[in-house]
Amino acid sequence: MRIRQEQPLDTSVREATSISSVAGLIEKALCTYGCDPEPLFAEAGIDRKVSFDPNARIPITEVQALWQLSVEATEDPCFGLTAAEQFQPAALHGLGFAWLASDTLRDAFGRFARFSRLLNTFVKVYLDDCENTVDLVFLGPERWPNFIHAAGDMGTAILLRMCQITVGEHIVPVRVILQRPAPPCADRFNTFFAAPIEYGAPDNRLCFQTRLVNQPLMTNNPELARINDQAVIDYLARFDSSNISMKVRASIIEQLPSGAPNQASIADALHVSLRGLQRKLKDEENTFKALLEDTRRELAIQYIREAHYPSSKVAYLLGFSEPSNFNRAFRRWTGCSPSEFRETA
Repeated sequence: MRIRQEQPLDTSVREATSISSVAGLIEKALCTYGCDPEPLFAEAGIDRKVSFDPNARIPITEVQALWQLSVEATEDPCFGLTAAEQFQPAALHGLGFAWLASDTLRDAFGRFARFSRLLNTFVKVYLDDCENTVDLVFLGPERWPNFIHAAGDMGTAILLRMCQITVGEHIVPVRVILQRPAPPCADRFNTFFAAPIEYGAPDNRLCFQTRLVNQPLMTNNPELARINDQAVIDYLARFDSSNISMKVRASIIEQLPSGAPNQASIADALHVSLRGLQRKLKDEENTFKALLEDTRRELAIQYIREAHYPSSKVAYLLGFSEPSNFNRAFRRWTGCSPSEFRETA
């Protein structure tokens, strides 16, 4: 049985894909109920072997079919929470390890938002700085009739689990806001999130205290974060041919040690015209200048946290012609000099 749609799906949904590890989590969850995953995967049109291939992608339409079949087979409206309980950071590819090595939860949230297409090209993710909280926001179901909310439940629960793995089991959000309607198993949601929950909202949000989000993490490791960032960028560049921003970011990182790249050199490296590059970036609501600035800032913070890198070498690695130019840029990004930042890191 396939999901029936009351209205046609738009092209962005039909072409969307998910990381293969989602299928693996669903399979493990089904086994905890004593359900045989094989016929459900077959009916959804998914080869079970794909869940063991870290480089594979699965069409979102097939994943949603598997979610529907799984909820029906288990008769559990909270099946998404059970799937989240099977989660380990490796399921997020290099993004999981980069999250663990981040400087702060804000840094981790930023990575998740920036690289969310690795996990799912359908959901939009961003950070929202509110009065007393930093909210991790994700959107998607409003564009999909009959969306199976177990998928969103697992995603929200996994984000909380990553926070708890990173900071400790004691961390809980100030509040949880969900697009899905209140489930019949709401008590289980209350237990899992241990926070006030609002249902039927315009978006999904996990809201955390600003102070907590900005605290340094004991697990931070700038070098490991950078290595895994690059692994994610390389992965995205391989599969996501439509996302030019990620390709530009990867090319910027490659060219920086030779000096600050310009749009023309990046366009040449990507085998597109300069005008074509500008147009594609505009379609993704991005600019070359913003990508260059963001990439330099992120790498600068990671490099400066590594005590064996003098600021003069960091300036070279980031393509600055003079250390003084780098020092001014770093102060603009962080509000302090590289040496002051290193002392407080």
